[in-house]
Amino acid sequence: MTRKPGAIQGSFDFDAPPLIKEIDQGITHDDAISWITVSKGIPYFLTEKGNHWQPIGQNDSITWPDLAGVFKRKDLAAVESYFRLLSRSGVTCIRLMLEYCQGEHRYLENPVGYFQPNMVKLWDDIFDLCGKHGLRILLTPYDTFWMWRRWKRHPYNTANSGRCNRRSQWLLCAGMRDAIKARLHFATHRWGGSGVLFAWDLWNEIRPAHGGNSARGFAPFIEDISGFLRKTELELHGRSHPQTVSVFSPVLQKDQHIAESTFRNPLLDFASIHLYENNTIDNPRNTVDAAVSTGRLTREVLAHINDRRPFFDSEHGPIKLFNERKKTLPELFDDEYFRHMQWAHLASGGTGGGLRWPYRHPHRLTTGMRYAQSALKAFIPLIRWNEFKRVNLNHEIKVSDPGLQVFGCGDERQAIVWLLRTNAIGKNRMVKTDAGAAPCNAIIPLLARGRYTITLWNTGSGSAISSFAINHTGNYLQLALPPVFTNLAIAVVSDEW
Repeated sequence: MTRKPGAIQGSFDFDAPPLIKEIDQGITHDDAISWITVSKGIPYFLTEKGNHWQPIGQNDSITWPDLAGVFKRKDLAAVESYFRLLSRSGVTCIRLMLEYCQGEHRYLENPVGYFQPNMVKLWDDIFDLCGKHGLRILLTPYDTFWMWRRWKRHPYNTANSGRCNRRSQWLLCAGMRDAIKARLHFATHRWGGSGVLFAWDLWNEIRPAHGGNSARGFAPFIEDISGFLRKTELELHGRSHPQTVSVFSPVLQKDQHIAESTFRNPLLDFASIHLYENNTIDNPRNTVDAAVSTGRLTREVLAHINDRRPFFDSEHGPIKLFNERKKTLPELFDDEYFRHMQWAHLASGGTGGGLRWPYRHPHRLTTGMRYAQSALKAFIPLIRWNEFKRVNLNHEIKVSDPGLQVFGCGDERQAIVWLLRTNAIGKNRMVKTDAGAAPCNAIIPLLARGRYTITLWNTGSGSAISSFAINHTGNYLQLALPPVFTNLAIAVVSDEW
């Protein structure tokens, strides 16, 4: 194996501490951002100080326009300006991959085991800038989509002096696992001491194709990689970051081992899914169907989880329309599609609004989507998340207006409800703003008797329409609501804590 000049060597020897040579000493980690944790029985994230935290953001990439300037420090000022914009828009988290192998110039290692100085410095800068602007990163070590497509050229391929000869053996090959461990050790050694690292997505869209066309290898793979990383972080940092393995939603129903090894795996801290569905999310015909699918799929995932661990969608968007049909959604349509999906996700029991993959030219979220994120962030303080042991109530909450789709979750003291009008889709395939509507009633189960504060929330403006108190004395909490012309979010919180 020929070592490229300036590369940083990582060791594959895990019986002794790996020998990792830094390109510069003295890198400091930002301790101002506290680590994110999970608490048993609470399906939401907390800071280490016990405050609630929601992942609001999107997928991003070091090769897309907003982050491209960080490579070789071509335009750090532009990247910092972008992070400042995210923070001001209510974004708390971005999902990133340590390398993007759609081309040949963003490999983290090349050859395997040698970490490229330009890429290491790139990540140093990203972590520093995120810390400065209060952003956290959901980090996944591999871009498995493009690694699969361009495997012949990837440094991990044995044909290129790598460790694995076939992509169908990624999860099974001992050499591949050693390479994965080496990368994770290097990454947590260098960047894992910071609360900027929210969590690890250990494997992007785990699929049977990665393990000999079987999901039976998922659990042994996760046990090996997860256990190694947690042990390493405990040794290096005295604590470990939360872990997940993301799942591509269309394959979830094909094998019972997928949910068992991911959503119920005791070694993983939270569940994450890539929320795609043909003709509703993938290629939306209107702005309503994707929200309905989001609510249904969220309920289905929560049914797989048996320990109330946090769950969220870590990737979604109009993938088929963009990738196969080579079309970009009209901006106003896309803004509404985005806003509807994020509220369906939150109200159905997900944490945060889901992390969109942009699927736009250029590859970035619109100004309208930023407003939507800000409006969601403003709603968050209404709920006591660190005490919210919610269950999905999409089917159990009833409304008297048949033109409204219900999304909701709750426990004995709190509830979130989002109502979406489905019977007033205009010629532009968006929800009409001038459709007729009448006052209606909502019935919410599960809540204990007592006094509650009700907040009606405008999801467009990100502000309260009204807030009032009611006494709940029956078996179900009953709400008299004003006409819902497009959509309405409702926070229900007990006053008796």
